[in-house]
Amino acid sequence: MPEPMDAFDEVHAATDCLDLLTGPVATAIRGWRGTVPVEQFRFVDTDPAIADTAVLVEHHGAWLLEQSANCVVVAGKRGGAVTLAACVVLSHTRADVNGAVRRRLGARKASFASMDTAVSESGMEYGGITPIGLPAAWPLFVDAAVADTPYVLIGSGSRRGKLIVPGKALAELPGATVLDGLATVPGE
Repeated sequence: MPEPMDAFDEVHAATDCLDLLTGPVATAIRGWRGTVPVEQFRFVDTDPAIADTAVLVEHHGAWLLEQSANCVVVAGKRGGAVTLAACVVLSHTRADVNGAVRRRLGARKASFASMDTAVSESGMEYGGITPIGLPAAWPLFVDAAVADTPYVLIGSGSRRGKLIVPGKALAELPGATVLDGLATVPGE
């Protein structure tokens, strides 16, 4: 199966494109301390009009769907307290927000965070939120299938551009917990 890099004409080292990334993402890449070499992180400059996964996959090839991941921001509520967390699941799946995520957060209720909250608290653009550079205090849940993907296409912090990183690097992000069963396949 092709790798995500094969879908794009130009692929650059992410460290050479820090000026194209949002502040939190550039800072996280600059300060990377994981066992996966930061030189394996790639950046592809994409049109913001095709940033949404379905449109990007339609443009670059359906095979890319199984090698792309979405990062969603979740708000867990218990009493008056709200805990923000992020979930990373393969794009052809959905995060089990009301089951696995709610239980992990110890929340009475969990739902997707509002767009305004996700953007203001992450420092990233809606439609480009990525697990790299999220606030360190947030729990980060990474589906085991994402961590096992050799290279995964994710957001870059803005609608312009995507990152391609080894899945195991996402498991090494601050606050990350790899979970089996975090994702469900729609219709199953």
